[in-house]
Amino acid sequence: MTNTVGRTALRPWGVGRMRPYPPIRPAGHARVGVDPATQLTVYWDSRGQVIEMGKHGTARGTETAAESTNLDSRNDTDHDQDSEQD
Repeated sequence: MTNTVGRTALRPWGVGRMRPYPPIRPAGHARVGVDPATQLTVYWDSRGQVIEMGKHGTARGTETAAESTNLDSRNDTDHDQDSEQD
């Protein structure tokens, strides 16, 4: 393989590490919908039974503002940022 300048192109190092993708496993649900009361996704199996698709954590960002005095005695607003996760 050569490029337009006539030099031999190098094989990218990652190509030798590539493997075929693993076979795809069926998701296990036959139908998906939205519960109008909760606005959450609901999954049903082929018998019409609601099935659990696993738990997902949620995170919420928090921020607090505080007044402080900087080195030149002027008011300065500080912000602390954090996240809560369950």
